[in-house]
Amino acid sequence: MDLISDRGRRVTVEELNTSKLLAHAAKQARDRKFEDVLIVDCDAHHYENENFGEILPYMENDVLRQLAMSSRAKQGRGNVMPSGFGYQDMGGRVTRYPLRSSEKTEGGRQRDAQLGERWMDAMGVDYSCLFPTGMLNVGLHPQKEMEFELCWAYARWVTEQALPDSNDRMYTMISLPFSDPEGSLRMVETFGDRKGVGGFMVTSVREKMAVQDNAYMKLYRALEERGLTLAFHSGPHWGSHTFQSCNRFISAHALGFSWFNILHCTNWVVNGMGERFPKLPVLWIEAGLAWIPFLMQRLDHEFMLRPSECPLLKKKPSDYMRDMFYSSQPMEIQDMEALETTFRMINAETQLLYASDYPHWDFDLPSTIWDLPFLTDKARHNILGGTAHKLFKLPPRNEGQKQNLIKYGSYVGA
Repeated sequence: MDLISDRGRRVTVEELNTSKLLAHAAKQARDRKFEDVLIVDCDAHHYENENFGEILPYMENDVLRQLAMSSRAKQGRGNVMPSGFGYQDMGGRVTRYPLRSSEKTEGGRQRDAQLGERWMDAMGVDYSCLFPTGMLNVGLHPQKEMEFELCWAYARWVTEQALPDSNDRMYTMISLPFSDPEGSLRMVETFGDRKGVGGFMVTSVREKMAVQDNAYMKLYRALEERGLTLAFHSGPHWGSHTFQSCNRFISAHALGFSWFNILHCTNWVVNGMGERFPKLPVLWIEAGLAWIPFLMQRLDHEFMLRPSECPLLKKKPSDYMRDMFYSSQPMEIQDMEALETTFRMINAETQLLYASDYPHWDFDLPSTIWDLPFLTDKARHNILGGTAHKLFKLPPRNEGQKQNLIKYGSYVGA
């Protein structure tokens, strides 16, 4: 059966198979002999709106559950998040968004797990961290009660249905209902020890609560005590007052992903969260890398002029930023010398984690890291998987990967 793609071209159902679409990625993986390289993707996505029929029944509040399910029935595909602008789906390197539901999978297993295995095998990825897509805007929901219920329902679904069917190749950092500090703490206490949960994630696209608010201190301590990672996953928000003067999607997209993480990272650093929670791993996701040297220099400059406003800090802001972790995607590679400087400034060999952001239109293959001319072999192995192996306690999948982890000093044992 022929289908019409979003570019107007007729395609067959067979052409929509993930393995065929990523045939060049598979060749890259073979050419670079990735089999013995542990590759961990710390940021991959699925389209949870396709599973709302399974997710929404997990909502605890009867009234909010009925409202969410009625909204889904009314809208068809059922986006229960505040609506935004659809430019993400309308261009770029992946053009099959409207037709993705046509790809065939086998019965008896979670569809998301099967599709995940296909793209991971094609790219040479061993593990991937599964994130939602539409729910990255959950921080914009006007009802904090609904934010909690949606995060709770998704957490139950992903830990009870999706991850158990992934052959132990997928893990997750569960979305926190950050507008509800007590609800967020309950999430950590309930789901923190479940299999496949490597940490928790704050959707950075929000304009209410500040990360330094005292209401969050119990939450951060609970994460630190459990050895779980706290991630801030950024995104765009063209509707924000900050970006309403932008007349092109590219402008809001370029600025938005960096801006929300810049805002939260600044508040985290200058308010001394690194001193209060020194053993809490903090990871900044999907904001690119170019913003980090800028913020390091800017905060250091301000700190040297007004250190009295940061009484908890015992070292420069940039030093606290170097203690944190960063994901690689989308990596700005137009100026290789500038990129090399960025890697040096963030101690990329130990603090940078590979991320693909698949299946979004601007995703990066593992070769984006592997082919960088200035990296040592140790840095390549650590960034692609060694650091994530330690952070998320993910075992190597074969003896060659184990020996490489040992060789480059990343192996932490069972």
